[in-house]
Amino acid sequence: MQTLSENKCFDGVQGVYTHQSKATGTDMTFGLFLPAEAQDGPVPVLWYLSGLTCTHENAMVKAGAQSWAAEQGIALVFPDTSPRGEGVADDPEYDLGQGAGFYVNATQKPWAPHYNMYDYVTRDLPGLLFNEFALDPERQSIFGHSMGGHGALTMAMNLPERYRSVSAFAPLCNPAGAVWGRKQLTAYLGDDESKWSQHDASLLMAQKGFDGPVLIDIGTDDQFIEFLAPEALATAIAQRRQQATFRMQPGYDHSYFFVSSFMEDHINFHAQALYA
Repeated sequence: MQTLSENKCFDGVQGVYTHQSKATGTDMTFGLFLPAEAQDGPVPVLWYLSGLTCTHENAMVKAGAQSWAAEQGIALVFPDTSPRGEGVADDPEYDLGQGAGFYVNATQKPWAPHYNMYDYVTRDLPGLLFNEFALDPERQSIFGHSMGGHGALTMAMNLPERYRSVSAFAPLCNPAGAVWGRKQLTAYLGDDESKWSQHDASLLMAQKGFDGPVLIDIGTDDQFIEFLAPEALATAIAQRRQQATFRMQPGYDHSYFFVSSFMEDHINFHAQALYA
């Protein structure tokens, strides 16, 4: 692991680091905010997964998350959204390839050699972080935005013993049933739709649910709302009687102005679970 930068931030440290990933076979860059409490011992961990076209940097500099995390004594992890670099497959469209890993383990060419973002976020990066930093592996929660909200919800439901809570800003709710999602799942996982269900929040909610609190925020003026398919997830939550808060926020769109407006709510929501 190499340190690219470390800056004092709300009495803690906002760092940016790079390391060689076994999961992706590439160098990967991530951001990590450590609150002041990390100087005295392991602190709870909140994973933030970003959306399409983003890197580790977008939420780190735009979401205003560090101030609220510092107040709660929680670390924030900002992984990248895909492998990058020479020899890594890409696509000219913004919604596939570099910047659009969709948090799956690809099985299809040309994506399979490097696009293993599910393993990167759930195995590779945690293995590094808990070895190198004062973080508590028994107190983890996860959230994300858009494609990252999809990743956070699916990881939480697939790994129910790991995360105490999950939340999402404008998540891609039903990729197996929406135009925005079917293209990527086909490219990364192939035509067999039975292999898609573990990466669809609405299907997972219907099948498994989540043994913990869930918070979803979506803006009523989100320009991508038809692609997000929030109705599918809301229906699955209601039918399962899942412990969840599902909020349609009047007038908000898909931007980081929306995310930053409700970041305090989400971090406080996770703090309740992490300190329970």
